[in-house]
Amino acid sequence: MSTFAPNCLRGKAAFIAGGTSGINLDIARAFADAGANVAVMSRKQKRVDAAVRDLEQRTVRALGVAADVREFAAVERAMQQAEVTMGPLDIVVSGAAGNFICPASALSSNGFRTVVEIDLLGTFHVLRAAYGVLRKPGASLINISAPQSTEAYWGQSHVSAAKAGVDMLTRSLAVEWGPEGVRVNTIIPGPIEGTEGVARLAPTDEIRREWANANPMRRLGTGRDVTDAAIFLASDASTWVNGTSLYVDGGQVLAAGRDYERSWRAMQANSPAR
Repeated sequence: MSTFAPNCLRGKAAFIAGGTSGINLDIARAFADAGANVAVMSRKQKRVDAAVRDLEQRTVRALGVAADVREFAAVERAMQQAEVTMGPLDIVVSGAAGNFICPASALSSNGFRTVVEIDLLGTFHVLRAAYGVLRKPGASLINISAPQSTEAYWGQSHVSAAKAGVDMLTRSLAVEWGPEGVRVNTIIPGPIEGTEGVARLAPTDEIRREWANANPMRRLGTGRDVTDAAIFLASDASTWVNGTSLYVDGGQVLAAGRDYERSWRAMQANSPAR
């Protein structure tokens, strides 16, 4: 159940890049439950098809497109297909991301490039491709960033560089597109239970308990925490919120940076190759 009034997004058209799993699928479901028609995009057709079936059960119009955010032409075609099916886009969420733990001394050029291409270049592709099919004025663009954009973490140089770029891209486009009535904001989630990110970065129950205990709210986040923030930024409740980074992390940003070296050691110890 959402905190917001039923059908608060009725009649709006939403597009979620990376919207077939994790936090982004939660956002797609929440938008559909709030009355929006929803298009989702990710690389794997099987995941796209499953997400569309899920969304159609919520009695809204749903569309799925398989495309890689690193390929601008493919993203642009997906946006145009969404516009043909649902009309001008009111809401766009750029959530595709890649991450793994690796110290910079062991990180390959290809590994660094891959994360930057998915997280940063992919976000630019989504926003730039969306520009021509947005409802102007009135559209809301939401980027999903990460705490690594402002905090230094062990083994996260690649993600920190990419997500810092996402945050500044948000601010730059908020300035450029604001005069046209297009808002651009960022959500920075803390560790969210049940996500692939937490499974990778906190691979043991002990580490996850330590993360929860280190948070000022003494817990990890939930999908609901993020979806309510997304609905707020997508809705008419935030028509003068532009260029901001909304931390949804229980105050984690105020605490000491998390030490991923321990996670790295635990992953190495539990590797099947050993």
